[in-house]
Amino acid sequence: MACTVPFRLSSLSGSNLAFAGTRIRVPHIHLPTASVANRTSGLSSNSMSQPAAADPNALETTNDAPLQPENTDAVVQYVVLRRDLIDTWPLGSVVTQGCHASVSAVWSNKDDPFTVDYCSPDKIDSMHKVTLEVKGESQIKNLSEKLTSGGIIHKLWIEQPENIPTCLATKPYPKSMVSSYFKKLKLCK
Repeated sequence: MACTVPFRLSSLSGSNLAFAGTRIRVPHIHLPTASVANRTSGLSSNSMSQPAAADPNALETTNDAPLQPENTDAVVQYVVLRRDLIDTWPLGSVVTQGCHASVSAVWSNKDDPFTVDYCSPDKIDSMHKVTLEVKGESQIKNLSEKLTSGGIIHKLWIEQPENIPTCLATKPYPKSMVSSYFKKLKLCK
């Protein structure tokens, strides 16, 4: 069985070429029951922090299972900021410090299996981060030492040229492997 599929070529400026409206016969194609001609483009806007909204015109899939079973251990990255800097520096500067530490921890461990999983295309829109705070410089240094002695890979970000330890971030880990190091810290608010 053959079907006729509309085929339209257009230039970059959007004007139609001589072949616009030409129909091509394509044998042995099985189309979904929904009308292809009435469908809108399958492309949609997608925020990195929000999953794409369900497209009523999208094709149904046979795999409706969740990407991650409920009982599996989530891979998470911990970011710890200094409260004294949050209270005295511009908010954007403190957020930037956290971003530096986070990116550095991920990039420095880009070949680590947990990092590869954390940044995989099927999980990139659902990363888990926990942002916590410590009181000041001595607490962030102590936490870094505790993580180092426990074998937890992390980045203590030291702002230059001032040489100020501003924050730290772990590489991605299963939550059960690292949560005990952070249980006494407060969520950053």
